[in-house]
Amino acid sequence: MKHLVAYITTGFPEKAFTVDLALALGESGVDSLELGVPFSDPVADGPVIEQANFLALEKGLRFRDVLELSEQIASKVDTLWMGYFNPFYQYGMDALLKKANEIGVSGMIIPDLPHEEAGVYKTQFDTNAVSNISFVAPTDDDARIKELVRDSKKFIYLVAYAGITGSGQSEDLQPVITSIKSHTETPVYVGFGVNEKTAKEKVAGVDGVIVGSAFVNVLLQEDMNYQQKIEKCCSIAREIKQKINE
Repeated sequence: MKHLVAYITTGFPEKAFTVDLALALGESGVDSLELGVPFSDPVADGPVIEQANFLALEKGLRFRDVLELSEQIASKVDTLWMGYFNPFYQYGMDALLKKANEIGVSGMIIPDLPHEEAGVYKTQFDTNAVSNISFVAPTDDDARIKELVRDSKKFIYLVAYAGITGSGQSEDLQPVITSIKSHTETPVYVGFGVNEKTAKEKVAGVDGVIVGSAFVNVLLQEDMNYQQKIEKCCSIAREIKQKINE
């Protein structure tokens, strides 16, 4: 069974909504949930997620809120934190990883923490049984891929193209998938540009997909109430889960 990972922006449009949506997605085919940590300069994110980041921060969301909401979610849905390194560093990585372990958060996805610098924290990640998700891009050569995936845990985040989330760009990923699988047995999930229309194509040769903008775009719709947004997101999740396993 191929996996579906869903990204949602924590605290948007409201904190209580995040919990309701997360639990509903967990009942609608989502295997793992990325709780996005709002940040003022989300360099890897496209305009949809960037706007949600901005609006969540404008409403006053703070990092401590992410921790509190995670406590309500992680025991029921496999949960990872997806965010930029600054908020994590400011909290203190040692304390944060201990907190993640206590809450039950299983992994962290930090797109602006280079592989070489992440190695400094390997012991803390391992000690607290929290996975630091490895990224691989289509531009990485075989030698680089071997290094990137050597200590990979949980899954590998395969970036579908060199760009930002939410774009409709496409790359031939089969050569990089072959390279990854020659060096590790860690599952490979593809992200960036995955939605109901592209999921079946994107999942070819990999073990799962990561979907973000398709969900966050629903959260931005001003003509839908909270229940309608949850129902729409769950419908998207069910459709994608079905398509990637056809």
